[in-house]
Amino acid sequence: MLTRLEKAQQKWGGSHTVIDKWLSERQELLVLYCRIAGFSPYDKKDHALPDQLQIQNFCQLLMDYLSAGHFEVYDDIAKACKQKGPNSQQLANELYPRISQTTDISLDFNDKYAEVDKEDLLNDFDDDLSKLGETLELRFELEDELIDNLYSNHT
Repeated sequence: MLTRLEKAQQKWGGSHTVIDKWLSERQELLVLYCRIAGFSPYDKKDHALPDQLQIQNFCQLLMDYLSAGHFEVYDDIAKACKQKGPNSQQLANELYPRISQTTDISLDFNDKYAEVDKEDLLNDFDDDLSKLGETLELRFELEDELIDNLYSNHT
């Protein structure tokens, strides 16, 4: 995921301030994800969340990233795709529902872990975090396809 991010930043960095900010948030999100994923419980029965504040910060950044995508970046891309022609608009129409599915999984993770206590058990944390990681990887791939279509074919 980090390699994909570096390539995205090299390819589209500086082309649009909203996308630059969004890719920067993606980087922060991935760094926090990696930190959290590094806290692997050895005994799931009595293991509390590794760091409550870190989990909360990650969930907040996840929500910020999702919101920026849906309310800033996607709107800009949708407008540009509409102006660029039916093929771009069709691609956007195909990808948005798939991106929305990743949003649902991400929201479920947030709902489950954003307000955890130190005493909460990690019964499903590793599995949920792994599922979220796969979901984010798919999401980034879909988002990059949208951005690439916009900038490679129409700028």
